[in-house]
Amino acid sequence: MAEHIIELQNVTKYYDDNLVIDNVSFYVNKGEFITFLGPSGCGKTTTLRMIAGFDLPTSGKILLNGQDISLLPPNRRPVNTVFQRYALFPHLNVFENIAFGLKCKKVVNTYENDRGEQYTKKEKLSKKEISDKVKKALEIVDLEGFEKRSISTLSGGQQQRVAIARAIVNEPEILLLDEPLGALDLKMRKEMQIELKEMHRRLGITFIYVTHDQEEALTMSDTIIVMADGVVQQIGTPAKIYNEPANTFVADFIGESNIFNGTVVGDKKVKFCGKTFDCLDEFEKGEPADVVVRPEDILMTTPDRGTLVGEVISVVFKGIHYEITAQVGKYELVINSTESRKIGEMIGMNIAPDGIHLMKPKYTSNIFDGVITKRNTVRFADGEFECDVTQLYPGSHLDEEDYLITAAGEKIDLTDTEVKVEVGLYDISISDDAEAGGTTGRIISIIYKGDHYRLIVRTEEEEEDFVFATDDLWNENDLVSVIIPKDKIKLTLKHTEEKKR
Repeated sequence: MAEHIIELQNVTKYYDDNLVIDNVSFYVNKGEFITFLGPSGCGKTTTLRMIAGFDLPTSGKILLNGQDISLLPPNRRPVNTVFQRYALFPHLNVFENIAFGLKCKKVVNTYENDRGEQYTKKEKLSKKEISDKVKKALEIVDLEGFEKRSISTLSGGQQQRVAIARAIVNEPEILLLDEPLGALDLKMRKEMQIELKEMHRRLGITFIYVTHDQEEALTMSDTIIVMADGVVQQIGTPAKIYNEPANTFVADFIGESNIFNGTVVGDKKVKFCGKTFDCLDEFEKGEPADVVVRPEDILMTTPDRGTLVGEVISVVFKGIHYEITAQVGKYELVINSTESRKIGEMIGMNIAPDGIHLMKPKYTSNIFDGVITKRNTVRFADGEFECDVTQLYPGSHLDEEDYLITAAGEKIDLTDTEVKVEVGLYDISISDDAEAGGTTGRIISIIYKGDHYRLIVRTEEEEEDFVFATDDLWNENDLVSVIIPKDKIKLTLKHTEEKKR
């Protein structure tokens, strides 16, 4: 049975009022190469810093070999960190850089006196011990003979190896690597990926690695933890993460995917792109599903033999395969194949059951807590929107003074009434005119779903998310206003029981 060297239990981290890590739990096995993977700002580096002790969790526990180290300072943790910026000392040569930590280190040695009694003494390492350890570290990073070289004469890849050697020379139980290859060019990065994996095999210690590069994670890791918005989206082997993504975020972030809205129409049968396909996932009949199909799982054939038939609208040679885009009615499908096709050619397409992955849609509508204002508008998600308040009381109407009159003739002032607000995924639009809508926010996610884009806009103050479908392509981080027609805002009263909960 694998031994857990690190375990996070319900860890949450706030910076001031900003939630960065939200109730994260996972474990790392001894000797494992585990990677935190996700986009910028997802919380992966903060998680690494908490394991290192540079940041402390707001709540939850971090265990090392079963012992709580949540409040333990970094110098008392058996970990070393390698950063993207190597932080080498430019005035010291390679040997001196690697030996720097060893010269400060004290070890407990045991001695025996004349009476045969043993005693211990804290002592610095001898010059020979330091030299032997530095030599061994240089061998591991393949820099033998570089001891006297100046740091300024080394390439980026060589400097990174010195930084790794400086970390492993202290013989930590865990090596933390925070985007260590980010400053290298593509060719050097690929070479270092292979070398790091080999170092991990030779050292046998636990590697915890942070990257936003999917290929890097898939190439090197035993286990990948995919993160977004401070939340763990999926944990698994590279093959599991790629072949069986847990949700559309993972499917879209790891590799390329075709993602469609689908409906389960029978036992292991799903309808998408206007056709019915056999699949392996079991869902209830009539249930909506997000359908994920990897480009390499779409097989091209002649039009008369394909479940789907479409026109080739784009062909791009990618070196080891062609990326072919086909238009099937209003849907676009991306295909990866070693065979090429001509633009304008009609092709048939088939997808085997094991190439179709169903997942429950994360978003079915937008739901917010809101408050009715004096103007009979509704305030929610950092903004204010026109709405029809009469839907709160069937048969009601507004009088000349804008008071609500119920069907029984009762007069009600709705000011400050708490309501639940619901808006459909197809009932929102956005504008680059900040004054056009009821609130503003930035686009934080764009996923193409075959015939439309699914966007998420997050407001600045309360960080509320609007999820919606659009035909228009926008850019991530665009500042936009959110527009919702009055008749598309569904209001319900928050009952007393709901308030208490």
